[in-house]
Amino acid sequence: MAKVLGLGGLFFKSSDPEKLLAWYSQWLGIGDGKNSIEFRPQSIPANGFTVWSPFPANTDYFAPSTHQFMFNLIVDDLDEALGQVHLGGGQVVGEIEEHEYGRFGWFLDPDGNKVELWQPPLPGRVGRPE
Repeated sequence: MAKVLGLGGLFFKSSDPEKLLAWYSQWLGIGDGKNSIEFRPQSIPANGFTVWSPFPANTDYFAPSTHQFMFNLIVDDLDEALGQVHLGGGQVVGEIEEHEYGRFGWFLDPDGNKVELWQPPLPGRVGRPE
């Protein structure tokens, strides 16, 4: 039987894709703001990985977004990234959470998508990376 080897992409609709790509480029340093963004395996930290997880239909985990999905992006500095998206007009939501598998924070992007930012712990470390 053939098996899935990983997430090959995330495709979604936007009322203004060029503007949204430019926003992510300016405020989170993703790509050059044109067309699409590629994340190469070598850019993922040693403790980073991709999760594919259906949630129950009645979850409120994606709130305050009304969309049926949520992005999770790996970042190298959670506090700085949240500050950047705030400066760019993103709405930071909730409080930072710290777990043995990393730190998490959330925001709504200009399209109203809820985005979870994840800073994995350094290799061999548990808790907040330094």
